[in-house]
Amino acid sequence: MNCVSKMGLRVWIALLSIVCGLQAGPLAGHRMLVTSVRTGDTEVFLANPDTGDMTNLSRSPGSEDRYPCWSPDAKRICFMSDRQHATNLWIMNSDGTRVRRLLESRAVCYMPSWQRTPGGERIVFGMHGTKPEMASIRPDGTGLLMLGEGHDPTLSPDGKWIVYTGHPPEGGVTVYLMRWDGSEKRRVVNETSRVGATFPNWSPDSKQIVYSFPVGDALELFLIGPDGRGQRQLTRFGGNSVCTPAAWSPDGAWISFRKTDERYWSNPERMKIVYATKPADKRPVWVIRPDGSEGQVVESLRYQMAIDGSRASWKP
Repeated sequence: MNCVSKMGLRVWIALLSIVCGLQAGPLAGHRMLVTSVRTGDTEVFLANPDTGDMTNLSRSPGSEDRYPCWSPDAKRICFMSDRQHATNLWIMNSDGTRVRRLLESRAVCYMPSWQRTPGGERIVFGMHGTKPEMASIRPDGTGLLMLGEGHDPTLSPDGKWIVYTGHPPEGGVTVYLMRWDGSEKRRVVNETSRVGATFPNWSPDSKQIVYSFPVGDALELFLIGPDGRGQRQLTRFGGNSVCTPAAWSPDGAWISFRKTDERYWSNPERMKIVYATKPADKRPVWVIRPDGSEGQVVESLRYQMAIDGSRASWKP
């Protein structure tokens, strides 16, 4: 091949790269763990939000598999499953192989979060038994540590803190913080929610918390610092919109969340109908910039998502 031909080839490759880059969507390069009902069962899928490609990882017909989260090195996944007739936490490799049960418990275990802490790698999670509690455990199933009463605990990316939904003295719920080992509990959000969990979660630099809170009849997303400062409203959909739960992309560019148009779980009869019929557009995945701009539905994840609102988990 002569020099002219080589130069022409390089130019062609460069132009092709530019064109492909322009065609790529804003979420190109990202991967998410999502909970989908596209098989008829509730399964954990690995999703490419840009192309819509989906891979079923849990592959457990007849069971409910939800709330997936990544290990810090993205080599393993923890999730909730009711296989073997008990709702517990399970671990698998990131390709869906080597599935094993994490712990034995009669309580319903859910919403795991996995990080490296000063005490080594830990998975924190919620437990519903006689009362809502929180706990953490090592990935090998040892070292169970009870963390006290609360919901939806999530470890900060630096592994030092846990943010969670707590019960203030006046009733209702709000956002609380504690050390990774359950010490130094303190309130972050002064206001109180009377409509359910706040599902707080962390920014990649551990400096901001995103959470859900009522505004009129809507449930909107807010941001706040761990010290309780800098509170601001992120979404403003209004009406009966429900935005929850949220998760930050690892590059800090996006916040994903689930959005629906009704709080059906407040009505037992309506909730029964929704879970039975699985309406296609009840829990689409949205993304928004941390400054509140560019809010948009992820078209590839608009349909077939699970109704319960499991958050999309971004791959580290």
